[in-house]
Amino acid sequence: MTVLVSVVKQMIADGSSLKAVACASTGDTSAALAAYAAYAGIPAIIFLPAGKVSTAQLIQPVANGAHVLALDTDFDGCMKIVQEVTNDKSIYLANSMNSLRIEGQKTVGIEIIRQFDWEVPDWIIIPVGNLGNISALHKGLKLLSDLGIINKMPRLVAAQAAAANPFYQSYQNGFEEKVSMTAQKTQANAIQIGNPVSYQKAVTAVQETNGIVEQATEEELANAAAFADLTGMYACPHTGVALAVLYKLIDRGIIKSSERAVVISTAHGLKFTNFKVNYHESKVPDMNTKHANPPVYVDASVQAVKDVIAQRLGL
Repeated sequence: MTVLVSVVKQMIADGSSLKAVACASTGDTSAALAAYAAYAGIPAIIFLPAGKVSTAQLIQPVANGAHVLALDTDFDGCMKIVQEVTNDKSIYLANSMNSLRIEGQKTVGIEIIRQFDWEVPDWIIIPVGNLGNISALHKGLKLLSDLGIINKMPRLVAAQAAAANPFYQSYQNGFEEKVSMTAQKTQANAIQIGNPVSYQKAVTAVQETNGIVEQATEEELANAAAFADLTGMYACPHTGVALAVLYKLIDRGIIKSSERAVVISTAHGLKFTNFKVNYHESKVPDMNTKHANPPVYVDASVQAVKDVIAQRLGL
């Protein structure tokens, strides 16, 4: 996002008629745009689907002074409107269909390889919705390959929530046609997208890396995130989607124990407190919360506390 905002700032300095930047978002894109635009002194307009983002996601652009418009539609509806609004050349579109977003975001692929001392992992798994992230990841990796810095490409895995899985459905039909759908409600709300705008770039990313597209159910993604938390992480639901897909591919023998796999975590769990609370209090209907760890309410006496500790720890 910083690349895009930096270019816009320079365009304004060079006399452009641009007055603002705008994006449709399910939360994280809006936070990035609002923060960088605020620092650059450029007004930001944020289109959010009303009632479909967490409080933490909503408050970030609000706090950074963006003009936040909560629309009575889903992300795809917001995306359609922002595209029409930005046809007015005074407002600059900041979604991933803009190549400047991809140019900045591609560095994630470069950073992954650098952190492994330029050794290429066998797999990279990433949760996807609007498909800009996997497109950018592929572009960064391809740049390294074209420059001769790496001699092979990792296989890319696009992980989708089963409730919002148009790319998975397209993969199932061999990418013969783009599938669009009305995305259903998912705990991974940032990827609750039914008509991804970076579809063709993502198809190229999967095909050129012999990649895979897989999906995760609501129960699978929640349990995967909770299991990861037991290692000291605090995973968001979208990371849970990618982790659930990792476990599936390992179970099927597709990812071997001898191979190195990277899972990209896209947000911090603190932005999704209700997701965590509902899981550990087993408030999600029809879900087997295998790793639920609710608080134990105990009488305020030493003996009662000792009894519970003995029971819990087998002392």
